[in-house]
Amino acid sequence: MAFEKITESDSKYRHLEQMSVPELLQHINNEDQQVPAAVAKALPNIDALVNAAVDKMLTGGRLFYIGAGTSGRLGILDASECPPTYGVPKGLVIGIIAGGSKAITEAVEYAEDDTEQGWIDLQAFQITSNDVVIGIAASGTTPYVIGALEQCRAHQIVTGSISCNPDSPLSAAADYPIEVVVGPEFVTGSTRMKSGTAQKLVLNMISTSIMIQLGRVEDNKMVNMQLTNEKLVDRGVKMLMNKLSISDYEKAKSLLLEKGSVKKAIESVRS
Repeated sequence: MAFEKITESDSKYRHLEQMSVPELLQHINNEDQQVPAAVAKALPNIDALVNAAVDKMLTGGRLFYIGAGTSGRLGILDASECPPTYGVPKGLVIGIIAGGSKAITEAVEYAEDDTEQGWIDLQAFQITSNDVVIGIAASGTTPYVIGALEQCRAHQIVTGSISCNPDSPLSAAADYPIEVVVGPEFVTGSTRMKSGTAQKLVLNMISTSIMIQLGRVEDNKMVNMQLTNEKLVDRGVKMLMNKLSISDYEKAKSLLLEKGSVKKAIESVRS
């Protein structure tokens, strides 16, 4: 049976230009509500990938996301938020996009069609079999991403994938494929919508679960977060006040800024 791109199927809605704004918003919202249910069906596969990634990262490996267009941007977004949220080194989670940094803000023509460039981009980071690579492509057919994963497999590098079509070529190239089938988009083929939302939800799950497993969260708190603005400093101060029963805000703030993180401040008092 020929591979079917559900992500490219016609929208079930017609004549969108004739709809009122309230109608447009309601229909888009109705479609968006299908995404969490589709993600739920993929939980066992997400679990398998998370466990494989944790095993590698506990022994010094890194996590790579690689994609094109919206998928690539989502990977870069998730990777960029790990250091400030969890206090991990910048190079622990890395996002790569077809077309390079220019493609983060604008389209780079034909970058996603290059079957060899993905592996070249990964090699720039001296990737090894200690690392894990997750390919992201809504269609599951992006040559840049598939080529990268195929080369990873040839070099004994653990791979995962996130796509939104069943039995896609990308899934076939991955050790731990994740497929979140959300159906046709509201605007035909506009995979930045439901497909993009699904990918974002899965990425949230993957990185958050990994960071918790790596010990970067205590109870339900981001005790390793970087203190990069007053909001985060205030959050950290209140964590310390609660955890160490400190009633003086300024005393807790002084301790936090001296030690650099909630975790280190707690450890300094309890050691």
